Amino acid sequence: MAWKNPWYDSSKAHHTPEGFRNPEPEQRRPGDLKRWRRERKAQALPAPPQQGYAAFTRQWWQPADISGSDDRIWWLGHAAVLLRLNEHYILIDPALGSRASPLAFAGPQRKTPAPISIADLPRLDIVLISHNHYDHLDKPTVKAIIRRFPQATFIVPLGLAKWCRAQGVKQVHQLDWWQQVTLGDLCFDAVPARHWSMRTPRDRNRSLWCGWVVRSSSLRFWFSGDSGYSDSLLEIPARLGPFSVAALPIGAYAPKWFMASQHMDPDQAVALWQAAGRPLTLPVHWGVFELADESLDAPPQELANALARADEHNGRFAPWRIGEGRSLNNCTQE
Repeated sequence: MAWKNPWYDSSKAHHTPEGFRNPEPEQRRPGDLKRWRRERKAQALPAPPQQGYAAFTRQWWQPADISGSDDRIWWLGHAAVLLRLNEHYILIDPALGSRASPLAFAGPQRKTPAPISIADLPRLDIVLISHNHYDHLDKPTVKAIIRRFPQATFIVPLGLAKWCRAQGVKQVHQLDWWQQVTLGDLCFDAVPARHWSMRTPRDRNRSLWCGWVVRSSSLRFWFSGDSGYSDSLLEIPARLGPFSVAALPIGAYAPKWFMASQHMDPDQAVALWQAAGRPLTLPVHWGVFELADESLDAPPQELANALARADEHNGRFAPWRIGEGRSLNNCTQE
């Protein structure tokens, strides 16, 4: 019997009877995946960082220091972000394992160490998941969270609650785009993203993908999740901004003919940052896994080039080191 979407709402453009979709026209064509894999292999891509992996790690990695009690944000590598906000610890897309893969012995391997382990956290209150791809939803990390923090609340897009409960998560909320849940003094909004989902060969787009907006009385943070560029994303700052802080992706964009429908490039990230009002922005989705054709060290240089082309020089959208944290106190727009 064919699977039917239990959340299907015909009034919503991103819903289908069989699952979910992007409202934007599909750019990929049949055979594109095989073409990309063939070209990637022929060109021996991705190439290592210019100075090698060890030098890249020395330049772009540090252990995460989570001491203190101030409101703070840390980049944990790739798309993983840790927030300490109003004395709550919030972990987003925590893929801290050795591979972005269902297999322990194959698949994209971590090239830079995780700057922290779940065991290092003093507490963990809330976990946000943007979608079910292995570089964002890592089963070993989730299992470690459940063992150490069994009361942590997970907030996920539609279709992922069942998977979470199967791993042992006790408290989970699943949301559609533009839905929200309030936990204590924090509000969490699921917002649109242009992407897709798949965890097995049989569940493509059966669960939703999203970004997140975290709101407190003093701060608004936008985590875009994985997303190709779309003008529809401008509705997010229009409805939920202005943002104090954001996390926007700058990696996994090459080749653009293949990746553009699911990952924005640095020029598009800069345009979105400008449209959002130029908040302090953490560039994410780079520096850990080799998921596309660009080298690990290409995204920060391409971001610098994109900012120069846009005549932007205020420093509010610049690469951080993996493990780096910054205070959220007085984090206002300039």
